[in-house]
Amino acid sequence: MFKSKQLKALKLVTILLSVFALFLSPRTHAASELWSTDGFMNPESVLYDGERNIVYVSNVNGGPMDKDGAGHISRLSVEGEMLDAQWVTGLNAPKGLIQHENKLYVTDIDQLVAIDVDTGKIDGSWYADGAKFLNDLAVDSEGRVYVSDMLTHSIHRLENDALSLWLQDEALQHPNGLQIEGDQLLVAPWGKDMQQDFTTKVAGHLIAVDLSSKSISNFGSGEPVGNLDGLESDGNGKWLVTDWMAGALYRIDDSGSAELLLDMNQGSADIGVINSEAMVLVPMMMDNKVIAISTR
Repeated sequence: MFKSKQLKALKLVTILLSVFALFLSPRTHAASELWSTDGFMNPESVLYDGERNIVYVSNVNGGPMDKDGAGHISRLSVEGEMLDAQWVTGLNAPKGLIQHENKLYVTDIDQLVAIDVDTGKIDGSWYADGAKFLNDLAVDSEGRVYVSDMLTHSIHRLENDALSLWLQDEALQHPNGLQIEGDQLLVAPWGKDMQQDFTTKVAGHLIAVDLSSKSISNFGSGEPVGNLDGLESDGNGKWLVTDWMAGALYRIDDSGSAELLLDMNQGSADIGVINSEAMVLVPMMMDNKVIAISTR
């Protein structure tokens, strides 16, 4: 009888420990690869053009701060077929992409460049005073373009054909990914105290900037997630982010809680999404390829 009671107690403890461990473990969700396309040169950003049903990919093609004219933009089909590896050439180290009407905007170290999507011709450029590492982009309902500078804790804004410093604050924590959400600019930061090797002492988490007051606040709990790069809506009220240094894709809810969708190689950069297909397009900067991930 005594041994039987001990055995039952032992089983109960084992079950409770298993349940406790389950709650402590990182939240994960199965995601699967749909296709993978090689032939890129340090791809940094992917953007889906829904009107033309085409994908744009920026290629740094060298060092991220090299002004060598070797950078370019590629075009890719939604099935992963390379359509034009060097659609737009003559850039330096192009990174973030955003589209407004028929203009494709791309960051290029210390300038913002506009490309006519119908002709593939560069039809505008603006230098950002004091910029060192322009990265991601967002555009608001008025057509104003916001540009992050990861190295200077800054955000610039293009308005009325003029690019100027909009906000500079260390609370931006080396800002990278940007998205407009209502009256806020959401920022995916790299993190605090960035070192020469681009590691940080504190990993980044989503933050929000009020577009009117420019006040900065945590998005959710403020719990560190990673060295964040890409930031996109999943179309269902949550946010998809990549961790460039660790190589990972996460989904973040309104509480700031991060759900790991997929472990990846280092270099998972600025993602694009096709939400109608629950598809995430990930440029793998160190592997010279773009992969499509299903999050269904």
